Amino acid sequence: MNVEKLSWFKVALQLKGSVVPAIFPRLILCTSLGFIISVIHYYGYDLPQQVFSSVISNVAYNLVLGLLMVFRTNTAYSRYWEGRQIWGNIIINSLNLGRKIRLLVIENEPIDQANKATAVRLLSAFSIATKLHLRRISVNSELEILLTPAQYLALKDATSPPLKIALWIGDYLKQQQMQNRLTTLELIEMNTSLDKMVEGFIGCERILTTPIPLAYTIYLKRVLLIYCLILPFQLVYNLNWWTAPIVAVISFILLGVEEIGNQIENPFGLEPNDLPVDEICQKLGKNLEDLNV
Repeated sequence: MNVEKLSWFKVALQLKGSVVPAIFPRLILCTSLGFIISVIHYYGYDLPQQVFSSVISNVAYNLVLGLLMVFRTNTAYSRYWEGRQIWGNIIINSLNLGRKIRLLVIENEPIDQANKATAVRLLSAFSIATKLHLRRISVNSELEILLTPAQYLALKDATSPPLKIALWIGDYLKQQQMQNRLTTLELIEMNTSLDKMVEGFIGCERILTTPIPLAYTIYLKRVLLIYCLILPFQLVYNLNWWTAPIVAVISFILLGVEEIGNQIENPFGLEPNDLPVDEICQKLGKNLEDLNV
């Protein structure tokens, strides 16, 4: 039980994966304002408490802010979870297609086994190419080890490397059917798996290129900014020098929730809170290599 408590506190206090580094400048701004307001109040200057208090305590304002925060977080997490489901479908269909290639394609000549292994490696290359494309990273050595020199050079010039690899896989399957190494029904089943892999790639691209509308994002940030900047004017008459710490806590809560939505909106990047796409591709590659043994 002590281990569980230590683990809980370790997770709660760690910085990696936390939103604290991202929101720290905003926290400093809000806290500094709270301190300045405390100093002004201490020296007896009048502050427009009633005006600002009516904004912060207004039911409509707080309702709007709460709804915006909930909608922002739910929308961002929906995109994150949809991305994970899509990658799950890519994995399932890649493994099913690799298994069918190994089991169903008839080997008439010794070179057929090598061609099978090359086709299975293309499935692993498809996932890596999808990952790189979503991160807007050029074709690199991750793909070079899975392709022939000619394929690698062709892929470097391709507009959409995942679609190019899918085309090569489809050509291989069609050639096997034309050479009577696959039946028409088997070809249809394999192409169905390949189609679902391409659908997965397009689904990820849709998430990446369709962000939450800019007007909504701007509006939420402005509402949050107004709230955090007005807050110290309301608190200072009751809290005095405690205004800055309390403003820091409340700002941390609100700005942190908003930043979580920002970070998981695009789940395919390299940030700690993004999907573990690197690990997914590595595990898929190992599983496909097992099929070639």
